[in-house]
Amino acid sequence: MYLLTTREKVVRIPPYRLGEDLDKVIKELTCESFEGKIEGNDSFTVLIRNIEPVGPGRVVHGDGAVYQKVRFEALIFRPQLHEVIEGFVCEVMKFGAFIRFGPLDGLLHISQITDDRIDVDTDNQRLIGKDTKRDLRLNDKVRARIVALSLNERSPRESKIGLTMRQPGLGKFEWIEEDRKKKGGAS
Repeated sequence: MYLLTTREKVVRIPPYRLGEDLDKVIKELTCESFEGKIEGNDSFTVLIRNIEPVGPGRVVHGDGAVYQKVRFEALIFRPQLHEVIEGFVCEVMKFGAFIRFGPLDGLLHISQITDDRIDVDTDNQRLIGKDTKRDLRLNDKVRARIVALSLNERSPRESKIGLTMRQPGLGKFEWIEEDRKKKGGAS
């Protein structure tokens, strides 16, 4: 889920940057410090804008740097456990597929794709149902649900997000449409 929020944080302006245009330095350091980072409440900061210094900065004895409080608007991405997401297959492996949704990737384990048994065709980057012959390929659009969530603050790309498509209304978009037509035609 994306949220737009206002935040107040502190940036450290090193002594060697104090001779430069302060507004420019504050904006640059704020972006460097907070964009593309995960905070403790499992929020991934995608973008920040409207950066403004708040009050005078503080100099810490023995450091020489200025610690400046800043206020900014942050566009954050906060995935929630059990949230239904839409994304696309960005990588196919023998143990499943990685689904890109928003700025993060989640793992769709081979056991969570469908109730059918799965054959793996690594040469053609696809997973195929043995009985249904439904396949999942690179760049296929899918709808899945988050079943496990562990975001890594230090390295967001190494976060562990588990997904499933083994429920009604989830799966590759073509499968969802086929199932909807079958259900509608049977009534």
